Amino acid sequence: MALPPNKPKKTIETPRNYFIWGPTMNGKSFLASEFPNPVIFNTDGNAAQIETPSVDLKNERDPKTGTIKVTVVEQMLELIKDLEKGGHGFETVVIDVIDDLVTLIEQAICEENGVDYVGDVPYGKGWGLRKTFITSIVVRLKALPMNVIYISRYATKLEGTLEKPIPSLGDKDLNVVNGNCDLNIMCQKIGKKYLRRVVDRRKNYQRDWIEDERILKILDSVIGAFDKGSASEPQQPSKPVEEKKTLTQIAEEVKEDVKVFDEDSYYFHPESDSYVMYKKGDVVPDDPDFEHCNPISKEEYEKGIKEESKSADPDIEQYVNDNPPPANAPNTTVKAPRTAKPGAPRAPRAPRTK
Repeated sequence: MALPPNKPKKTIETPRNYFIWGPTMNGKSFLASEFPNPVIFNTDGNAAQIETPSVDLKNERDPKTGTIKVTVVEQMLELIKDLEKGGHGFETVVIDVIDDLVTLIEQAICEENGVDYVGDVPYGKGWGLRKTFITSIVVRLKALPMNVIYISRYATKLEGTLEKPIPSLGDKDLNVVNGNCDLNIMCQKIGKKYLRRVVDRRKNYQRDWIEDERILKILDSVIGAFDKGSASEPQQPSKPVEEKKTLTQIAEEVKEDVKVFDEDSYYFHPESDSYVMYKKGDVVPDDPDFEHCNPISKEEYEKGIKEESKSADPDIEQYVNDNPPPANAPNTTVKAPRTAKPGAPRAPRAPRTK
């Protein structure tokens, strides 16, 4: 193996390893599924019920004897080997959940050594095997050119009189897993909303460091993923400031699309046998009937109007004179008789209230 060149190299600034934890049904798996092209290594036996490509992690047992035929350690190492070969199209691997994977590893160690507890394996061999397997899996996953996500459940820790939320993964295993992750994210459902927030991070990430737009979109939904300030806020495309136009300018632009008469114009419409005049500046009608109008001179227009007036209907005033409205009928309304006799005293009024 040759030594690298003696010069600074470009670092990978996009986080690729994530530790996601929180209570059950609080959006952990949903967040993991948002990452590009994921494959899920599932521990709850529900791989067949998930649309996302997935594998059931388990200690495969012989149906006749019930003993472990293929351990989860062998299964994980084989799956990682397939991922290392490439050509599979996956960009994200999800361990859902890491707590169960650790339990399955312990189970395999205990059954192989005929004990009920890892610590019962002589000379601390059980603890040594356990640490070796977990560290090997985490380190090999981190070396993959992929996003790696570990999902853990939720627990609480009593600090004085307050309960502090913590991942359910044990402290020693958490140090190994979280120590190889870039972001530690807690998922929590509050009311009808799902909250995602960063608990710990390897670097003070900036938005402009993230080269993968898909990862950037996910991290924008996580509180605390970036430093506060302008770099942490989604960059909004700047809109050019347009100069406000005056009404005169708008009118000039409108005129370019609208045809108007340059001078007073006169037309005769043969189908209706009528004359029409348009003044300078009037809009040219966008009407099929106008196409049948014949342009004429002012003299022809005035002559035509006079002839029209001669043959017009009788004058309105003359018509009114010849047809007066009917006379008003006399008022025959009879007043209702008074109920009291003339000169009878009136009923006393009710006293006024202040």
